[in-house]
Amino acid sequence: METRANHVWVGTITLLLLAGAAVFFVWLAGLSNRDNKEYDIFFEQSVGGVAEGSGVTYNGVPVGKVTDISIWDKDPEFVKVRIELKNSTPILIGTEASVSSSFTGSSNISLTGGQSNQPPISCETTDCPEGVPVIPPAPGALGEILASAPLLLERLATLTERLTRVLDDDNQNSIAGILRNTDAMSAEFRAASPEVQRTLVELQGTLAQSTETLASFDRTLGSVNTLVERDGQAISADMRQTLASARDAAAALEQAMANVEPLTRQLSQDTLPAANAALRDIRATSSSLRQITERIENEGAGGLIGGPALPDYEPN
Repeated sequence: METRANHVWVGTITLLLLAGAAVFFVWLAGLSNRDNKEYDIFFEQSVGGVAEGSGVTYNGVPVGKVTDISIWDKDPEFVKVRIELKNSTPILIGTEASVSSSFTGSSNISLTGGQSNQPPISCETTDCPEGVPVIPPAPGALGEILASAPLLLERLATLTERLTRVLDDDNQNSIAGILRNTDAMSAEFRAASPEVQRTLVELQGTLAQSTETLASFDRTLGSVNTLVERDGQAISADMRQTLASARDAAAALEQAMANVEPLTRQLSQDTLPAANAALRDIRATSSSLRQITERIENEGAGGLIGGPALPDYEPN
């Protein structure tokens, strides 16, 4: 009986010790949880690689871990990920969560964003469908593709329909003809390749001759420049002397014209009228002499002395 009683006491004390240890550990967990905060994240896309215990980083700094991951019972399209963060982590309005993969295949939750002038995320500023604040997920490339999948499928169907219209029998025959013409042009080009090569060779020769011509022209310009630089001053002096002589000749001619002008005026006013009168007298004298000469030739010297001859009288 005493042995059985001792076993009872030992069992009772053991249970009490285990219960005390459990309470102690729960109390320690409560103390540790007071320094942490919990948030929920609802992802629409896959969260492959994320598991309980996966790390959580804020701008690359470890700040917590994943404590639970499951399909949200209220909407199976979403995956609920609960994270536990240090109480000092600044989770502000504008903070977004995303899934980051590593080279080892494991994934973690990355938190980014948040503005210093915004209030913290809490049940007062956001919805709390599971009793803890919700951090919105960042729109990932996969999420955007899935969201735009219906539109992409519609456009793909439209493109397929248009391709079907383009590639009908008539258009296929046209495309085949174009390909045949292309083959023919390729064959003609291959046949003309030697002529093209000869043309290129001639073109290279022409370019070489043009280069030599340009070099000769450059040399000629250099010679002209040298001649101008050497004899230009003498030519300029001769031209200046010639221009000075021309100016002197023009001045002398102007002076001579000034001296001739009074003589011209006197000749036109005095000499020309007297000369005209003398010419009239000379013309009158010449006329008289002409008449006398004609009378002498016709009547002789008596014509100058006697009067005119009387007509012969004949009686009736």
